[in-house]
Amino acid sequence: MFYHGEGCSRESALMDELEKERSEPGITGASPQFVAASQASYVRTLLLDAQGLRPGWGFGFYVVAFLILQQFASALAWRHDLGPHGLYSMLLEEALDLVAAMAPALVLARVEHRPLGRYGLPGAEFLGVRFWIGCVWGFAAVSALMLTLFGLHAFSFGHVVLHGRLLAKFAAFWAAYFLLVGFFEEFLLRGYSLFTLARGIRFWPAAITMSCLFGLIHLRNAGEEWRGVLAAALIGLFFCLTLRRTGNLWFAVGFHAAWDWGETFFYSVPDSGMVAPGHFLSSSLHGNSWLSGGTVGPEGSVLCFVVLAVIWTAFDRVYREVRFGPAA
Repeated sequence: MFYHGEGCSRESALMDELEKERSEPGITGASPQFVAASQASYVRTLLLDAQGLRPGWGFGFYVVAFLILQQFASALAWRHDLGPHGLYSMLLEEALDLVAAMAPALVLARVEHRPLGRYGLPGAEFLGVRFWIGCVWGFAAVSALMLTLFGLHAFSFGHVVLHGRLLAKFAAFWAAYFLLVGFFEEFLLRGYSLFTLARGIRFWPAAITMSCLFGLIHLRNAGEEWRGVLAAALIGLFFCLTLRRTGNLWFAVGFHAAWDWGETFFYSVPDSGMVAPGHFLSSSLHGNSWLSGGTVGPEGSVLCFVVLAVIWTAFDRVYREVRFGPAA
């Protein structure tokens, strides 16, 4: 009886020692901790960061998706003859291009848990005051350019070639067309793409990158030259400034639409090499191409750079507060 009791005591003591060892940290006998089970998967870490989809993946997906959708948009717009000079096909193509630019951004906005308006076009300000202020600035800027060219005998107004209903029809058509152009080009190059690229490389490096791309895109236009490409890039950079200081793209959309409408329809001159039918005047550019812009139009004139410098300076003084994007 005495031997059995001693064995029980020894067994009890050994069990106590084992429990003590298990309770101490760093002992090999302790239960394993499965840390990996609580960590994010490799794929999730590769694709996502603290702000959502990593900028490189988001930007790449957006570009590829747009290029695919834009091919369908172009084919659909020109599938049938919608009227003389292809004007209604042009209008439809711009509308479908806008859809192609916004659709992938809408998908990515849901993935990144952001409202679509965060990418530059908040719906609450749709065609609001800021848009109309941009229209005034845009038309005033192109008017200053054209009047200066007129004063230097590089531009002639000619005479009015549209009257009555035809005048109203073409004025409205080009207003609608260039409104779509403003929406499409601003959102494509300074909407989701600029927002996402700025997350990766900061705002101004991203703005310079997208503005250079904006200029290079104009090489597709017939009659375009290097001065026009450079002017388009600088105008694009100015639009980035307006985004930075106003907080969204509505000013830029208004400026863009009014500038193009004034140049193409009202003053009836080439716009980045494009000569449009249904213009208001029988105007003409003449003299040295470095002054008049030649086949490019006024955007190819050296005076365009002077006008851009003036409006950049004026805008910088009126709108001083940074309202968009990460710190420069």
